[in-house]
Amino acid sequence: MVKTTIVVLFSLLLIPSVNAALWTITYPRPLDDSDERSQYPIDLLTLALDKTGVNYELRPSDRILLTGKAMRQLKENREVNIVWSMTDTQREKDLTPIRIPIAKGLIGLRVFVVNKDKEENFKRDLSITDMRKLVPVQGEEWPDTKILQANGFNVFTVPEFREAYDLTKQGKIDFFPRSVIEVEAELAEEGRSGSLALEPSLALYYPTAMYYFVSASNKTLANLITTGLERAIEDGSFDALFYATYSPILERLNVKERKVFTLENPLLPLETPLESDALWFKNDFTNN
Repeated sequence: MVKTTIVVLFSLLLIPSVNAALWTITYPRPLDDSDERSQYPIDLLTLALDKTGVNYELRPSDRILLTGKAMRQLKENREVNIVWSMTDTQREKDLTPIRIPIAKGLIGLRVFVVNKDKEENFKRDLSITDMRKLVPVQGEEWPDTKILQANGFNVFTVPEFREAYDLTKQGKIDFFPRSVIEVEAELAEEGRSGSLALEPSLALYYPTAMYYFVSASNKTLANLITTGLERAIEDGSFDALFYATYSPILERLNVKERKVFTLENPLLPLETPLESDALWFKNDFTNN
């Protein structure tokens, strides 16, 4: 990482205007301006940019952009110039990934939102074979869909995020796997119907990373954010923000006591920095 930092810093020094210019950095506007799922990525991006000393403006896009649409707009250099999302090989071909997992791999730790009428289908003594008999719902363009399919799950897919929750409320699918970093904020919004429950004892895990992505043509912005993130890692402020945000959530979700089924991820790019321990959350949740 030290060598990478030196190269990045050298490249920035070759651009005299990098600190003087105003960098307008536009990210996808979420479904709701109060969406807590977006707060940590925004806070971390702010931290990273502050570490570089550049003059910047960070703002949401003019319209709501869900991940699939945001990725397409980013690829075409339209509306946004940064997106954070789970990686896969195709996304890394189309865009420039900043290969520092911003949530330290927690995006791959999935707990289950279920209809209360289906809670009895989930018991701690379930095997992975039993789990594969249950039908999860996922988005059509999500990497998670292909990962679950590759691991033997019959996945019901929907084009829009909201539809997944609607089907869960209606009891038309068995469970909706959601990342531990997403599920509380979502249930705070979606749970108003009273038909949803968070299954208390099980989880799935697959190795993956949520990255910041920029356009393939915007190497300077990629270098800038990389520099800021690496400085935040080195001075401990990255970890301080991460643990302040997610430790209370992991405790409330009782992650340490859950039975976790570990899955393979055939979409994980070879360049994923799995060997860099400092970039990943260390916990014994890969225990089955």
